[in-house]
Order: sequence, then C-alpha cells, then structure tokens
Amino acid sequence: MAGNDKNGKENKGGPKYVLDIEGKLIDWDEPTITAERIAELGGWEFSQGVVLIDADNNERPLAAGEVVELKPGMGFSKKVHFKRG
Repeated sequence: MAGNDKNGKENKGGPKYVLDIEGKLIDWDEPTITAERIAELGGWEFSQGVVLIDADNNERPLAAGEVVELKPGMGFSKKVHFKRG
C-alpha cells in the first residue's frame, strides 16, 4: 500500500522480501512462497527438488505444496537461500 512521506511525496514502497535462489536475488512482495514457485523462479522443474538453506546454513528439502513463511530481508543480513535438491 502506497502512502505519503513527510514531504508529501508518494511513497510506493519496494518489495518486502529478497529471495536468493542459487545466487540470483529476486524481489518478492508476498509473505509466503510455495516450493513449486521457488523452482519456477529458479528455472528448474520441481521434480529436481528444492532445498531451503536458513541463516545458520541448515539445509532442509521442501515438500510438494509446502508453503514457506518469509522474513523481511535487510541489506546487510543473511538471506534465506534456496537451491535445487
């Protein structure tokens, strides 16, 4: 939702999340994403698998239909990574 800043200019707001899919940073506006959509954005078939890598470098394969809740990304923080399984 756009608003106005203190100078009255429209504040469009950027994407809330940044996904790192095999090194490719993708802006994302939704609070969740499905495993299948991650594979699609990464350019591979879901049958090849999708692995979530958290900020502590723990890896976990995602199941078909699994929905991942995203956390807002910050420019200097670690991001959640996804890769082929």
